[in-house]
Amino acid sequence: MANYTLTYSDMVGGWVSFYSYYPDWMIGMNNYFYTFKGGNLYRHNVNASRNTFYGQFSPTTLQSVLNTAPLENKLFKTINLQGDASWSAALETDLQYSGFIEASWFEKKEASYFAFVRNNTLGQLALRSVNGIGRSYQVTGSGTAVIVKFSASISIGNIISVGDILYFSLPPYTVPVLAGRVTAITVDLPNGINQLTIDTTIPGTTPIPIQNAFFLYIKNSVAESHGVLGHYCTFSIENTSSSKIELFAVQSEVMKSFP
Repeated sequence: MANYTLTYSDMVGGWVSFYSYYPDWMIGMNNYFYTFKGGNLYRHNVNASRNTFYGQFSPTTLQSVLNTAPLENKLFKTINLQGDASWSAALETDLQYSGFIEASWFEKKEASYFAFVRNNTLGQLALRSVNGIGRSYQVTGSGTAVIVKFSASISIGNIISVGDILYFSLPPYTVPVLAGRVTAITVDLPNGINQLTIDTTIPGTTPIPIQNAFFLYIKNSVAESHGVLGHYCTFSIENTSSSKIELFAVQSEVMKSFP
């Protein structure tokens, strides 16, 4: 278990921060804060590299909760950071979904950093972006080049895209199983070609044991931004910069869910 140094604020009346450093002794003197670690004396707040204690860097993390209208099911669609830098974000709700935002996805808009929440779609078969295709008639190949062929009477559809996640189900067609990630879509009906190419090397996949399994797919979480569903949403944001970073507020665009 990691050890932390806690700070208490008289103004807030509570413990406001957890620091990654864990000194042997600490003392304040002449408006400076000193700590002892391993027999060495350190003076704090004089190092230009932020979040670096005793020569070791640790990222800044902040955790809080979004809890507007707690009795309603809501979709938490976005994260808006009022500050001077973007952070990565992870979100969890009390229902069935979790979401994330990578730091590079934030765009600066009107002096704030804005991004849409993406879902962790693997295994989330209750998502509205799940679509059925139909039964295949042949499955060939292996590894990153498994080809799933469908008859010309089955429409693969124009919603499916490269990067979507493909699942299959066996008779009696009750439990979908992860097949792989779509890498190519080839439809040439006059020449009898109606097929998907998938990468079956992603974690959690199961070999397709029969030729005529039923297939369905979930949209790529990066391409689709449905948000995360819940009564409330806890979020954790992280910044890996060693420079001075300011953050004033965290907001989210929230809309009521109508199932």
